[in-house]
Amino acid sequence: MSEVLYRKYRPKGFKDVLGQEHIIDALTGALKQGNIAHAYLFSGSRGTGKTSIARILAKEIKTSANDLHEIDAASNRGIDDIRELREAVTVLPFESPYKVYIIDEAHMLTKEAFNALLKTLEEPPAHVIFVLATTEIEKLPETIISRCQTFTFKKPSQKILKTAVEATAKAEGFTLEPAAADLIAILGDGSFRDAQGILQKIIYSSPDKKVGVSEVEKIAGAPRGALVNDIISAIQSGELEKGLSAVNTAVEGNIDMKMFLKMILHKVRSVILLRYAHDMEGIIKKQFGSEDFEFLKKLSGVEKSKINSNTLNEFLIAYDATGRSYIPQLPLELALIKILKQDK
Repeated sequence: MSEVLYRKYRPKGFKDVLGQEHIIDALTGALKQGNIAHAYLFSGSRGTGKTSIARILAKEIKTSANDLHEIDAASNRGIDDIRELREAVTVLPFESPYKVYIIDEAHMLTKEAFNALLKTLEEPPAHVIFVLATTEIEKLPETIISRCQTFTFKKPSQKILKTAVEATAKAEGFTLEPAAADLIAILGDGSFRDAQGILQKIIYSSPDKKVGVSEVEKIAGAPRGALVNDIISAIQSGELEKGLSAVNTAVEGNIDMKMFLKMILHKVRSVILLRYAHDMEGIIKKQFGSEDFEFLKKLSGVEKSKINSNTLNEFLIAYDATGRSYIPQLPLELALIKILKQDK
């Protein structure tokens, strides 16, 4: 079985990390000065590189594999687990200056486990460094947070994710069309791990070494570009029935409504930028296939267009409401009705 791409191309050093320059600069600066904290807290959404950077940090302070311990707090969350850890930390490293403990999903620890861990964080052995990683920092007690040096990880931008998947595809001997790389980056939704996972599924299924946008749509289950365009065309022409029909087609095709709205937002935003930011035309052109770009370019030139900032705002509201809606497509349907002002 082939190695998972996300693990295969996990950054090996600080120089390989993308999109977290604020953290890398702080860590490398501190290490050069010999300022090593006894406890770090890495927080941020999934797939942003928290564990990868924790491992690189351990490597930079010359901690060997034998002295690096990774603990999944989701599976080892009780007070007995932390008691075992408290006993283990008193043992000196086998062959390194430091023993490093990476506690992933730290927010999953029980209240009792946190209390037990707190005692160790207050008076840690000189040879021990903790790195706590969490996607939900708000669930950590303030007493734990205050004893750690805290770093907040940002979601990588679409541009950074595109760069990452293009580099991975090239290393695997594949070529991504620019529009295909952009679509994978959008589908990755701010997660390196998710973007690489989508890429892996596509290149494993690809009959050749060149991946186009239609291939990504088909294999990744992304909304077809034509269906997204039907929504936008319906708004421009004022055809509510056509727009609602396109939504129904998406529902019947089991398309994720959150992702469908994200693709609509991406295109509506592009129309508005093409209309008002002419110097960005070259950048936007690379994000779409030629047919899609011509469609958007034509819409940008329409006077008194219904594709405007108000439309974009209604879709933003719908996007935010989609995850909370009992009927997933309802926020999009309501947005279309409001945009076309046919809610009599």
